[in-house]
Amino acid sequence: MNKIEEILAEEFNLRRSQIENTLKLIEEGNTIPFIARYRKEVTGNLSDEILRDLNERLTYLKNLESRKEEIIRLIDEQGKLTDELRQNIENALVLSKLEDIYRPYKQKKKTRGTIAKEKGLEPLSIIIYMRKRKREYK
Repeated sequence: MNKIEEILAEEFNLRRSQIENTLKLIEEGNTIPFIARYRKEVTGNLSDEILRDLNERLTYLKNLESRKEEIIRLIDEQGKLTDELRQNIENALVLSKLEDIYRPYKQKKKTRGTIAKEKGLEPLSIIIYMRKRKREYK
């Protein structure tokens, strides 16, 4: 049983087999109304309401896991990923908490100024700025 299945089984208070069978039907492309009407024996007589909630939560958790992987990759590319940070990211259960963890590492949009800094022009801009300020005081 993977992590998502464990979370769903705990949140919905369902048996492992119910979760596994239902997720298999959903991943095969079956619709919730079809599963609720014609696959009751496979799901253990889950109602369509529970199936819809389960499907919504499944989608949310899949998106959360993919975002975790993306954030870990992006921070690792910056060379700032620590074991503690990785653990915090993997333990996040809510997307907003995950984004809060990522916010300090999020790359800013590229502006003309950031491009100039990347090209090593910041010292030149400081010299020009300081000269301009000296002229203002004369």
